[in-house]
Parts: sequence; structure tokens; C-alpha cells
Amino acid sequence: MATPSDLAEPEPIKPYKLKHTLTPHKRAISAVKFSSDGKLLATSSADKTAITYSTTTTSTPTPLQTFAGHSQGISDLAFSSDSRHLATASDDTTLRLFDVSTSSPIKTLTGHTNYVFCLNFNPQSNMIVSGSFDETVRVWDVRSGKCLKVLPAHSDPVTSVDFNRDGSLIVSSSYDGLCRIWDAGTGHCMKTLMDDENPPVSFVRFSPNGKFILVGTLDNTLRLWNFSTGKFLKTYTGHVNSKYCISSAFSVTNGKYIVSGSEDNCVYLWELQSRKVVQKLEGHTDTVISVSCHPTQNMIASAALSNDKTVKIWTQDED
Repeated sequence: MATPSDLAEPEPIKPYKLKHTLTPHKRAISAVKFSSDGKLLATSSADKTAITYSTTTTSTPTPLQTFAGHSQGISDLAFSSDSRHLATASDDTTLRLFDVSTSSPIKTLTGHTNYVFCLNFNPQSNMIVSGSFDETVRVWDVRSGKCLKVLPAHSDPVTSVDFNRDGSLIVSSSYDGLCRIWDAGTGHCMKTLMDDENPPVSFVRFSPNGKFILVGTLDNTLRLWNFSTGKFLKTYTGHVNSKYCISSAFSVTNGKYIVSGSEDNCVYLWELQSRKVVQKLEGHTDTVISVSCHPTQNMIASAALSNDKTVKIWTQDED
């Protein structure tokens, strides 16, 4: 019998199943991301390269381009909104900007004085924000490659940076236990969020609607904050995260879920409202360091560290 959709109890999730396994890199994978149109997937690795794949076919995604040039491992990467550019952040202290279709290098962004650990484009894709072990957040002009602002953001390495949906705000997180919200135009710190316990913050991301931030901390916890009130609303637990900066994502293509990697080699899915673990995806053989959700299809990509070195694509069966 059909139940009314207004009941609070979430419908059981249609399980995600392993569809493809890719082994593109020679060393640990550091990040995996879908492009905003979902047609491409990109991975970065400690092997100093990034690779893009086409996700438009039903067969195993095929590697399209390899992006080389960094002299040390890559920790993070991001597509521009139009998928024409790929930016990478490396332990060699630089960011690089590449042409996606040809893999040609366009610019090298220099200024950080230690490992560049995280980066993201603004939605307009005319600016990049980056965070580094030098404890600063930098904002870059994409066209000129020049650094526009250096924000003395934290007192420990910066672990994550993100723009909100209209590009007006930046959020940064750090091992110092703080999340900070910045005015992207002025570089002014508008708010500092901290938990009573002050665990190191390993990841932060604005929600798709821009009202909340998802915060990962190295006490095996994800929290959803309303940053305008500074209150945290929900806590997600069950996964293992006390060592690595593991990424999480919002899944919004079929209900609202939180997806995260874990140090027990699994991918976890929580129902956003109820905070229940609704699925645990098993198959990786090392810490799942990064996850990404396809923007329009019920598809998750996950990537793992050096005992595994694979990217796995998980999908829900079609009706």
C-alpha cells in the first residue's frame, strides 16, 4: 500500500551498487570530482598527475587527458563551472591551471610558501580560492594568474576552502579547530565558528542552497551548521575519521543525503534529516579519502589511498 509522502520516516534508499572500478594512478589518490555538468570526472594523486574521464557512456569511464607539470604530489583539484579549466593544488607550493580539452598548462599560480592543500573556483570561475600548510588562504584572479588577496586565516594548516553559491562568501577550515567565513570581495572575516571541544577541522563545504556548512572534524564526526546563527543543527556519526582530511558531499539527485569517505575503507550515506546511516558501500581496501556526487544522476565516485589506488563508481539501479 502506498504511504503518504508527508510521513516523516524516510523511504528506504534504493541501494547503491558498484558499477565500475578504475585504476588510473600509480600512487594514492587525493581527490575525485565530477564537473558541474556531470560529463567529466577528474582525479588527482600523489603521483603528481591529474586525469579526466568521460562519464557520458554506460561502459567504464575512459581516461581522456593526463595533466602533468607539478614537481610534487597533487592534493586537490577543481573544475571551473563551464568545465573548460582544471585547477590543481600541489605540495610543490603552486597551483596550476590547465585547459581541460587539451591538458595544456595555462598558468602557474605562485605565492604560497608551503604545500597547497585545497582549492575551489567561485561559481563565476573568475577567481580561485586556495588553502595551504602556510596557514593562509589566497584568492587568485584566474585570467591574470595574480594573487588578489592573502588572508591570514588560521594558526595551523588550512584543510579546506569553498565558495558559496553566489561567490560572495568563502569558508575555510583548519587543524586549529576553526571554521571561518570571509567576505570574498573585501577579504574581511565575517564569522568564526568553533565547537566547544575544538577538534581539528578536516573539511568544510557550503550546502547547495548556501544556508548551511557541512563540517568534518577529526573526532569521527560530521556536523551541519547554520552559519548565520552560528548554531549546529545536526551531527552525523558512524564513520571513522581521526587522521585524514576526508571529503564529504551532498547528494541531492534522489532525496537529500550526506555522503562521506571513511578510514574503515567504506563510503557512508546518511539521510540528511534523520541523520541515520542508510547505506555503507564496501569494496575499497584503504581509507576512502574523497567522494563526489554526480550533479544530475544517482551516481557516486569514491577514491582511496595507496593500498587501494582505485576510483569506484557506484550507481542506483534504474527502475
